[in-house]
Amino acid sequence: MKNIFTKIGAIAATTVAITAANNPAQAIELNFNWLGDAGYSATGSFSYDETTAPTIISEAGRGATNFLQSLNVSFLDPSKNLLGTYDTVAGGVSQSDFFAFNFDTSTHTLFSSLNIGGGTGVIGEYFFSGTVGDSLRLRQDVNQQGTSITLDQNSGSIQVSKVPEPASMLGLLAFAALGVGSSLKKKQASC
Repeated sequence: MKNIFTKIGAIAATTVAITAANNPAQAIELNFNWLGDAGYSATGSFSYDETTAPTIISEAGRGATNFLQSLNVSFLDPSKNLLGTYDTVAGGVSQSDFFAFNFDTSTHTLFSSLNIGGGTGVIGEYFFSGTVGDSLRLRQDVNQQGTSITLDQNSGSIQVSKVPEPASMLGLLAFAALGVGSSLKKKQASC
């Protein structure tokens, strides 16, 4: 029994050391998913430094963001064919004049206006916009003159989920390995 506690202590210490070495900025990554009434969908992720971010993150327009480090989104048609992928924010810089993002870090919810995806001046690009909780639309630009077509929409519902931290996953894998190792030892002892 003492041997098991020694192994658990060693695994915990290793996990803490790896976490401290690999995650000094305390970046947090979240996924989001949206499904339109006609079956089109948007899926993506965003990240920010949770040690410096305020309770409310509001970002807008092209250029350096205040708190977001990254935001990417992919759009799919009802048959799950990829329509386009956009890195709306990369390295703390927004690529779109129309970018709008509002997020509550304490409740992990998006709110108010949202405009992500295209917006870089390419005819045919896709963008996702509207008001969370009211109406969100997936649109495609037609001519870069303000004309676009709505491909799908919903009542403003969008889901956000936290991505498991690598150190947490490493700890789970280590405990699983410990369990397998213990089972093998017991099996060998009984043979």
